[in-house]
Amino acid sequence: QVQLVESGGGLVQAGGSLRLSCAGIGSIAEINRMGWYRQAPGKQRELVADIAKTGETKYVEAVKGRFTISRDNAKNTVYLQMNSLKPEDTGRYYCMGVLRAAWGRPSSTNWGQGTQVTVSS
Repeated sequence: QVQLVESGGGLVQAGGSLRLSCAGIGSIAEINRMGWYRQAPGKQRELVADIAKTGETKYVEAVKGRFTISRDNAKNTVYLQMNSLKPEDTGRYYCMGVLRAAWGRPSSTNWGQGTQVTVSS
């Protein structure tokens, strides 16, 4: 069974930094796209950033220049470095991975349980 396990959330003051990590655990043949989504109270889950296996990245406009997504393919891990945090960045951050559990099997989208990020003003 495959799991995506996040870590690194917490409470930080505006202007501060946090680094989120998400590791794929279990039987994994390959992980294609990996990404971070967030959900604020009363709002829909939205894409923050994602990264292809090739390293190509995509960011939502609101975090460009402040957040950096990266990955370590050998460790099946994706990171999100968040700098210059703002109160509007507050939310639960979810890791997403499009992965293949074994060669010859179809890819599936997997989600972590989420990690809370709270930015105080």
